[in-house]
Amino acid sequence: MTMTSGTTTPGDSIGQPQPGSWHARGLVASARGLAFCGLMLAETGLWLALAIEVTFAVLGVGLLPIPATLLASRSLATRTRQLTGRWCGVPIPDPYLPPPAAAPETGPETGTGPGTETGQPSFWRRFGWLLTDQATWRDLLWDLVDPCVGWVIALAPAALILWGLFGVIMPAIWGRIVQVGGNNWYAFIRVDSTRTGWLCVPLGVAFAALGLYAAPWLLRRYGLLAATMLAPTRTAELALRVSHLAQTRADAVDTGAAELRRIERDLHDGAQARMVAMGMTISAAEQILEQNPAAARALLNEARDSSAKALAELRDLVRGIHPPVLADRGLTDAIRALALDSPLKTEVIGGLTGRPPAPVESAAYFAVSELLTNVAKHAHAQHAWIDLRHERGLLRIDVSDDGQGGADAARGTGLSGIERRLAAFDGILALNSPPGGPTVITMELPCGLSSPKTSSC
Repeated sequence: MTMTSGTTTPGDSIGQPQPGSWHARGLVASARGLAFCGLMLAETGLWLALAIEVTFAVLGVGLLPIPATLLASRSLATRTRQLTGRWCGVPIPDPYLPPPAAAPETGPETGTGPGTETGQPSFWRRFGWLLTDQATWRDLLWDLVDPCVGWVIALAPAALILWGLFGVIMPAIWGRIVQVGGNNWYAFIRVDSTRTGWLCVPLGVAFAALGLYAAPWLLRRYGLLAATMLAPTRTAELALRVSHLAQTRADAVDTGAAELRRIERDLHDGAQARMVAMGMTISAAEQILEQNPAAARALLNEARDSSAKALAELRDLVRGIHPPVLADRGLTDAIRALALDSPLKTEVIGGLTGRPPAPVESAAYFAVSELLTNVAKHAHAQHAWIDLRHERGLLRIDVSDDGQGGADAARGTGLSGIERRLAAFDGILALNSPPGGPTVITMELPCGLSSPKTSSC
């Protein structure tokens, strides 16, 4: 489960919006390739530092700087994973094993008994954790391969564009180049006059156009190259999967327990209290029925009103557990009902040809409901859009608005709760909310759809 906002995580699987025109996409992609080249310089410096540190360690000077360098390598690799997901459209999960727990500290001088933790793992445990994690060595291999191979892919678009611009300005500079004894060839054209200089212009335009056109494609190839070394291995994927399932199971148990407590509290404070009061009212009416029929009738009317309010509260409670419209009409119509009830002008786009499994359907419904509530409360928006569809085995829901943007899951707007709700089904939530808007939240849940003939209507 990943959340990306403006950070996974889908993230993830959701890249940043790209400019519309092909030449704008090419300029952005070539600039990002240059940024990756900056990371390559840092990787080269890191390898030089590590070589020096290992040499000193062999000479007996010490091992203290090596863990810090390995952690720096891990930071560079993590940054590369983040950028390949955002820029190249190739999300790469972190492959690292969990860090070691704090070491127990014993001894009379500390005043602690066996099992007391120091709060930080020892140097040797931390060093051993780094050395035994296979991802550490894959990071180091990437730091070595990337400056040797990756720069060709990352730098090629910018080089083609600059070479093309050089050809475009050739008519103005060819004379000075020849005067200082420079090479008077541009590609296959010998430049020895203004006429041949002008022949370079269309060729330069072709080179620049080729660089712009190829830049997004090459940037994605770079991301795929990074994924071959920085993605988790099969063993690491299984370990991360187990850790993720354990966490989502714990979250689901906590959420279920909290929901049961809420239902119990609502029943105790609402419908149950009204039922008790209604019983007492009816009992009082029975006692005075013969002596004062008018007062008894008033008490019975009061009991009837209490029963109606109790029934309404029970219906609200049931609606909060599983709305009848969701059970009867399915997710598409239930979301359309949410849109009609929203104070914003909300448009629902798309729909489903079948029905997801009931738990997935319920999770998606309540996630959309909470997102619409967030938009109405915090976004200062006028319009909202909900795009609902199923493709490639994924239920995908986009919720967007024209509000002020700046949404942040860390500010307690309910996004973390939605993320935990989706995580129980291996779903992801991706957030893109720059200041000033618009905000686009994408949810993806892996599931199949039932046949339209068998889905309830």
